[in-house]
Amino acid sequence: MKILILSSTFPYPPTRGGTQVRTFNLLKYLSQRHSITLVTQRESDVTESEIADLRDCVDNLVVFERPPDTGTTAGIPQKIQRLGTFLLKGTPPSVLNRYSVEMQTWVDNFVKAGKCDVITCEHSVNEIYIRPHFQKQVKTIVNIHSSVYGSCLNQLATGTSENKLRDKINLPLLRRYEQNYCSKFSNIVVTTIEDKQQLQQLNQNAEIAVIPNGVDLVTFPNRSTDPGGYRIIFIGAMDNLANIDAVCFFSNEVLPEIQKIYPDTTFDIVGSRPAPEVLELQNQPGINVTGRVPSMAEYLHKSTICVVPMRTGFGIKNKTLEAMAAGIPIVASDRGLEGLAVDGETTPLRALRANQPAEYIAAITQLFEQPELRFQLSTNGRQLVETEFTWEIAGQCYEQVCLGNNNNIYAI
Repeated sequence: MKILILSSTFPYPPTRGGTQVRTFNLLKYLSQRHSITLVTQRESDVTESEIADLRDCVDNLVVFERPPDTGTTAGIPQKIQRLGTFLLKGTPPSVLNRYSVEMQTWVDNFVKAGKCDVITCEHSVNEIYIRPHFQKQVKTIVNIHSSVYGSCLNQLATGTSENKLRDKINLPLLRRYEQNYCSKFSNIVVTTIEDKQQLQQLNQNAEIAVIPNGVDLVTFPNRSTDPGGYRIIFIGAMDNLANIDAVCFFSNEVLPEIQKIYPDTTFDIVGSRPAPEVLELQNQPGINVTGRVPSMAEYLHKSTICVVPMRTGFGIKNKTLEAMAAGIPIVASDRGLEGLAVDGETTPLRALRANQPAEYIAAITQLFEQPELRFQLSTNGRQLVETEFTWEIAGQCYEQVCLGNNNNIYAI
């Protein structure tokens, strides 16, 4: 097939975290048997060597400059104007901010010339480039990494919203937006059953496939030894709001209590582009903010425990799967474990679940004190990833959607 992949986020290197990991690994799999044209945008930190490396992964790479984000510096009049535009056009400002007229023209011409059989939008923000009439010419797929309506609803419900008034106003608009843009696509792909149920309510007749995230087992090998000690780690892109909230919550409400019991406890926050509020956490005892590192696995292997204290954000978390693949025992919230079977009467114990500070303290204490429990979680977590969550499995399923074989889709 000739597949056109749209990604306004530059999906290389996959170690950047975030949406890049899923996008890169799926296009890497599809490129083995299909002709891939990738259209993407570059930000200021994307290097020429990274563009060259990505070009080697696809048949045709087209790179546009990302439009400047005016949302972060907008004053009150501009914010009111943006809300008015959202009301009238039905598209969120976060999507419009990334929109490139030049990229739209290129896509229109490419489709009109009949140069592709399938278009995939990697993350819903790319839906803006899909015209409703494209469905008559080609198969159109949107790979929704997480529901924007569901995420907003969750932030309001959990009290993690940055701006409650704004999000309460936006919530019905996001519901309408998600319902409208989904109608443009032949197929919808999500990462969890929960997201499928959320979107099915908005689009009852939609073809929705559940394709979980995966892990590159070469990049994240199983650790050979348990280092013991009192070293806790969190991994992820550190300009992501959900990740920022997670590490701030853990650093302020959990870590100090752990350090009262185990004074030598350290907390490594490992990931690219740490936001100012994350960098400030280094002023607290035992916290180390690394920024981008050459190897996440190397840092994971040195750690006693990985925490995933997410309070918001939908979908299977790459960070959880990567830590499991590396053989690191995990303590995580319901959000951090979404889409994964990790406990229960008939399920091998693969992670410890915690949502409140006291639950984190109890779980971390257990793991610090019990090497046999660490070994159990390490073994069972790695086995789960090997059997159900590799990019090979995810890629095969995504290929089936592109081919139109929806009945064969693997779902957890």
